[in-house]
Amino acid sequence: MNTVRDNFSSSKSFTYITSGSFGEGLEMRGSDFDMMRISKCIEVNADEPDFVSSITYLSMDTDDVKPGFTQFKLEYSRDQYNLKCCEEHNGKHFFSSALWMRNTLLLFEKGETIHGPCISDRKGVFDYAFSLHCKTWISSAVNWITRSSRSWPSHDVTQSIINHGVLFVPIGVHGSPKEDLEWRISFSVAEKLLINTFTHTQLMCYALLKIILKDVIAEDSECKDLLCSYFLKTIIFWISEELPPSVWKPDNIIPCFMRCYRRLVYCVEHSVCSHYFIPENNMFENKIEGRARDVLLKKINTLHSYGWRCILLSDQISNFDVAMWSFPIEPFDLYINDVRKVVQSSMLFCANSFLESYSELDIFNTGLLHNIQCHHFSLKQLYAYFISHRCSNLAQRLPFADATINNKYQYKQYKSCLSTLLTNVYHDAVSGWLLVASLFYKTRQYRKALHTIRYSISKCTFDKLFFGITLSEIHYKSIKLLSFNKKSVAYLLKILFVDLIYLKENSTLTPEELLMEGWNKTYIIPSTAYVYFLSALCHYHLNNVSHCQDSIQDLKLVIRERYLMSNVRSTAEAYTLLGIVLQLVGDKESARQAFLQSFEICPDESHNSAVRRLL
Repeated sequence: MNTVRDNFSSSKSFTYITSGSFGEGLEMRGSDFDMMRISKCIEVNADEPDFVSSITYLSMDTDDVKPGFTQFKLEYSRDQYNLKCCEEHNGKHFFSSALWMRNTLLLFEKGETIHGPCISDRKGVFDYAFSLHCKTWISSAVNWITRSSRSWPSHDVTQSIINHGVLFVPIGVHGSPKEDLEWRISFSVAEKLLINTFTHTQLMCYALLKIILKDVIAEDSECKDLLCSYFLKTIIFWISEELPPSVWKPDNIIPCFMRCYRRLVYCVEHSVCSHYFIPENNMFENKIEGRARDVLLKKINTLHSYGWRCILLSDQISNFDVAMWSFPIEPFDLYINDVRKVVQSSMLFCANSFLESYSELDIFNTGLLHNIQCHHFSLKQLYAYFISHRCSNLAQRLPFADATINNKYQYKQYKSCLSTLLTNVYHDAVSGWLLVASLFYKTRQYRKALHTIRYSISKCTFDKLFFGITLSEIHYKSIKLLSFNKKSVAYLLKILFVDLIYLKENSTLTPEELLMEGWNKTYIIPSTAYVYFLSALCHYHLNNVSHCQDSIQDLKLVIRERYLMSNVRSTAEAYTLLGIVLQLVGDKESARQAFLQSFEICPDESHNSAVRRLL
């Protein structure tokens, strides 16, 4: 799913790659969402390039630079933004990592910060690494190709890694006199390809090491920032290369895990952790030494004395229900586990939110192209899922007029918007149809809107899923039926999932009643609240007083029951909708109480318009 979404998100200007633990297929507690954004307008060349005038060309300069890092000499550019990122030294122009980061930060809203080679959002949830790409394999890592006696990785995987080239992230060697000009060489894509070859036992060893680091070692304040997951991944890579693949079997998980842990102890004891692709780069240099090394070594040696039982010091492991191992795993259990991971994944929610933030047409066209070229049915369904997801954004950018206006051009605009919205109904059960209803409402086709609303309400049943839900018996029954029919998770989302409504900034579909002077931000609204809000608006304009009141009462009930609502922000938005519609029908005191309720739940003025509506 990550790869499909990355392919779909990428455009003519940028390639996106989901990285970090989530990108590797592991969603760990406390992880953030890491995304690499690779510029296609800048090329790093180890060989002579095929010249394109619109591209900025850089060449590597590794003289007097620590292994694993490089500087970039500017060979050619006519891009003013990129030229501003250059510094002149001894008659040569170098592409500065520090200037690149500072200038990139200016493109964001206030509140984002530089965090290592990344730009982090205000809440520390998203980390964006703005990266560069060299399409060819670099000389400093050529020995990795020729290392002898290697049973892992396979020749095909090695060749694929070479063909993908390498990346560069904007951070230099800490304390280096050239730190601002240096870039770190990144093998993020290569590492994902290697992890994709892992057996379940290798992946388990990696996950257990990460859990021990996060839950046990890093809990000691003196050890907190000494080790990172990348060191653990490097150790797993080295041992995977040393051992035959036949060793990594479920029966050997404890010996394999202990071998990895002993290697960690050895690395700390000798202050050496060689980079997997560039062994000359000792990643522990100037980091794991002196008192810091002694404190860390004492900690990990103490854990080593417990043997494999050290993993039980993590509450994630000690609270694990071992009894489930006593029963054979049925195919349905695996299917339900996949569904649970999807609907309870905070990282997937972040990833899809990231996708929501982009609306370029060429991204949409890229998705269509991938879907047409893909021959694997389950992948085609995933591409169709993301295409549907993207149509929400595209439709909200399209201008339209009243469908009844006798103007051919305006009518074509309206039909284009409607067609795009109808493509948007395939990624969940309700939200797409509600945007269709919004179009009818905005064009004063209230009866058509109500017809669509009634259909949407019929889909808001107890067996529906939403992000963050805890599955109940009724969900198991619905999902089991789909699993017997061998339906994919993408198909299940279309049938059973109820997504949020995203009304974007300057959206042409936002009801007038939601618009507010000085407020132009995305509304993220629970579908179950929006459906009754829109119903009340339609009945109000049709002078159906009793039906309007019924819809308001239904909206109140939905809020009280928090029906199909994922979090407190959803409840706050629902109260805001209630306040707006109560204000519309003249019940100003009740409207004020609704806005107050919204404010109490979510007092953040930057995300909750109820604060301003109280003024």
